[in-house]
Amino acid sequence: MRFDIITLFPEFFASPLAVGLLGKALDNRIAEVYLTNPRDFATDKHHRVDDEPYGGGAGMLLKPEPIFAAVESLPVLPRREVIFVSPQGEPLTQSLLQEFAANYDQLVILCGHYEGVDERVCEHLVTREISLGDFVLTCGEIPALALINGIVRLRPGTVGKEESLKAESFEAGLLDYPQYTRPASFRGWEVPEVLRSGNHAAIASWREQQQRDRTQARRPDLWEKWKNESR
Repeated sequence: MRFDIITLFPEFFASPLAVGLLGKALDNRIAEVYLTNPRDFATDKHHRVDDEPYGGGAGMLLKPEPIFAAVESLPVLPRREVIFVSPQGEPLTQSLLQEFAANYDQLVILCGHYEGVDERVCEHLVTREISLGDFVLTCGEIPALALINGIVRLRPGTVGKEESLKAESFEAGLLDYPQYTRPASFRGWEVPEVLRSGNHAAIASWREQQQRDRTQARRPDLWEKWKNESR
């Protein structure tokens, strides 16, 4: 799978893409990440990529010409999306990560800055807008990195025990159950007896109930969605 990141700060990705499971996955060619700086495609002598918005207002906007030129310089694989990471996009969910991981050959991810981009980029170049949530960050590189991480970890070969992916938060519509490791007693806090019982049926039942209780308490929105879909 190929990721093309359109970013004014390619150096932002140097360390995150080189360490941990993500770094190993890229070393093993499970995915490939290419960085393209739109400033390299600016045609004026100052290589400007931003300008003032028509109609006035605070801040600057990314200009369309360098962005279009940067994206149009890339190879085009068959199953492709051009994504703009923006607070105005559709929420990033686990099911959306699964869709990208299973069904796409190439994702072009545009990292925004300043007050955003010229709307013509969204109208005529971007095919999908994705949001991390109802908040604003200083740059689009952070959500772009989250998007890459969430997709690559779902690709075969990234996670050593792929069955562990099936028992995580959101995979079954519920939050994950609490987990414990040694020691069995720490500062007087005990690991639940059922987890030490060796009774696998009882453990599975306990974990399922914990998922339900935790989801109902912490994410009532997910709980209601899960109940409706389970009927």
